[in-house]
Amino acid sequence: MSDGKTILVIGGGMSGLTAAIEAAEAGTNAVIVEKTPFLGGRVTQLNKYFPKLCPPNCGLEINFKRIKNSADISFYTLAEVEKISGEEGNYDVTIKLKPRYVNDKCVGCNACTEACPVEIPNEFNFGLDKTKAAYITHNQAFPFKYVIDDRYCKGAACKKCAEACKYDAIHLDMKPETVNVKASAMVMATGWDAYDAAKLDILGAGKIKNVITNMQMERLASPNGPTGGKILRPSDGKEAKNIAFVQCAGSRDENHLPYCSYICCMASLKQVTYVRDQYPDSKARIFYIDIRTPGTRYEQFYWKIKEDQNVTLTKGKVAKITEDAATGDVVLVAEDILAGKKVTETYDMVVLATGMVPSTKNSKIPADINYTDDGFVLPASLKPGMYAVGTLKSPVDVSRSVQDATGAAVKSIQSARRSK
Repeated sequence: MSDGKTILVIGGGMSGLTAAIEAAEAGTNAVIVEKTPFLGGRVTQLNKYFPKLCPPNCGLEINFKRIKNSADISFYTLAEVEKISGEEGNYDVTIKLKPRYVNDKCVGCNACTEACPVEIPNEFNFGLDKTKAAYITHNQAFPFKYVIDDRYCKGAACKKCAEACKYDAIHLDMKPETVNVKASAMVMATGWDAYDAAKLDILGAGKIKNVITNMQMERLASPNGPTGGKILRPSDGKEAKNIAFVQCAGSRDENHLPYCSYICCMASLKQVTYVRDQYPDSKARIFYIDIRTPGTRYEQFYWKIKEDQNVTLTKGKVAKITEDAATGDVVLVAEDILAGKKVTETYDMVVLATGMVPSTKNSKIPADINYTDDGFVLPASLKPGMYAVGTLKSPVDVSRSVQDATGAAVKSIQSARRSK
């Protein structure tokens, strides 16, 4: 049973879910605030974890079940914190809720999507395909309830989605709401965004169709992605069997991200396995500054990939990427430091390992918090009862984010107990 104290968790990704679940299962109320329509965060967009190469939806499904089975967890989606005041044991938080235009009568029948005439860029798939203005991201989304994107929806002038719904689940006249939550402690788990690859002029992102980012590669390889898991290049749907991976695309560069984004080397090594497993005759080449695989398991994973005769690792920076207009192939020019020469190679597709940017770089939490120049929270600056976790403090992988969130749950419970 809950002790009546409440912990507010800002962010419904893996870190936020972990903090809320652990706190609730220890007997403390937890409220999750998530700005998107669905819980799960970036993890929902991944194909597999490294180094185990297991699908993340397994763990997410377990966590969603734990939330559904807990009377001590509540959540708001399409929600953002507008104001925070008070102190440990007595925080007053104002939350603004955007309308979903779909209520709890929704049964997930997809009739609204079929009826909707408006196609929009699919943000869940990082623009690799289109979806409708009435949509659900994938078949394991939570809550499994459709949403209508009012940035594109024609509203009352159309109403085709509402007319198609047999369950009276769609109400296009829903308005924004405001709720207030009293919290003893807060866990901030607002996550990360991928660095805007379009800023990397010489690497061709946004200009060359067959130059994609590492997160787009995750979606291509995912069974619930735009190609059903087939690694096909965007320009013409051709099987991409010869792929170059470009490390530190923006990271460790004082003109972009001056820090190492921690996950990129392991993510690219993992994505090499996607290609090699799907196409036995495929080849992959990784261009890197340094390969960073911290820890015994990660190092073992690196050596396993390196032993593959169809995988080449080249130490050297990529100087230029262009397109062969006739074929759509990608031409890459790079240095090969160990060989002491410049190389020019042609590939079916190039994947840029773009770095992690904390969400707080562009969207600050409305509280008295100090940040680094790169947008990361300085934990020592936080008031008692406020805890930052995961990628809000530094780039980390999912495993470390979960560990950090578990620790924050314990600290939050301690804050709640101190305020009795």
